[in-house]
Amino acid sequence: MTALRVGIVGAGTMGKAHAVGWSATGAEVVGVAARSQDAAAPLALSLGVEAFGSYDELLSTVDIVDLCVPTDLHCDMTVRAAAAARHVVCEKPIALSVEDGQAMIDACEAAGVRLFVAMVVRFFPQYRAAREAVAAGQLGELGVMRLKRVAYQPIGDAGWFIDEARSGGMILDLMIHDLDYARWLGGEVERVFARSLRSRDPGAPADYALATLRFRGGAMAQVEGGWSYPPGVFRTAFDLAGSGGLIEWDSDSSESTHRRLMPEKPEGVGRVGVPLTVAAEDPYTTEIRHVYDALIHDRPFDVSAEDALAALRIALAVRTSAREGRAVTLEEV
Repeated sequence: MTALRVGIVGAGTMGKAHAVGWSATGAEVVGVAARSQDAAAPLALSLGVEAFGSYDELLSTVDIVDLCVPTDLHCDMTVRAAAAARHVVCEKPIALSVEDGQAMIDACEAAGVRLFVAMVVRFFPQYRAAREAVAAGQLGELGVMRLKRVAYQPIGDAGWFIDEARSGGMILDLMIHDLDYARWLGGEVERVFARSLRSRDPGAPADYALATLRFRGGAMAQVEGGWSYPPGVFRTAFDLAGSGGLIEWDSDSSESTHRRLMPEKPEGVGRVGVPLTVAAEDPYTTEIRHVYDALIHDRPFDVSAEDALAALRIALAVRTSAREGRAVTLEEV
């Protein structure tokens, strides 16, 4: 069998992470495209592949495009890939609007190609193991979930993340991971209520939200998200309580308690925070290996494009609630 040919679009934090993942599969990365050929060149050079001058040029040479680009580009690039009969891997969130997300799904279905949206938290071993325990009934009836994901504001040329017109903002870009995870455990969300705080003080930037989710089945979730920690700090946590027990974990749990010294300047800090993991394999690699295996063997993805669209709908409801100071039902989004 001829190896699947992959083109990576975007040469930033996620483009590099996905490139490592593809190297662990039987696929062949044939090129990198970015906002310019010069921007694509460093990653392409590290992989020993071509830096393409345009997205369309890359499309003509591959079987799969891996879109690690700002969210406002997702819909157009996915529709163009589908028109060229290329499978699509797309970083989360699927899109900035439900309409665009649905257009992406429809275009791929009409073209007979696969669409995978990279909701990577589902591939972190501690999150996956907890979900399996819940699904197996080990907690009895799930009652309350508490989820946390708080990092630092993206810096340097990753500043597009804080441009809501491009990324959708912190709720759509970061908090969506735990909104998706909560739905994976608790089923469909009925309504949300949220509060948020946004500060653009260059000395202490903050973008923080706290949301309460009510599920159709009666469970509740409290989800905390933010770009509000000092540079270099990324903390995640969950506790899941049911009628038969409790599962809890936090990203500092493998460390002894100690005082953290926060850097005054972000030297040596990645432009975009990524969560730490103690997994034997990097979860981004696990995710890409899963995509490859599903494509090769024509198996379903563990996270469907419809799952990603549902997570986007919840995130949009949370953002609306935070803006308007009221409860929002999912039917409104």
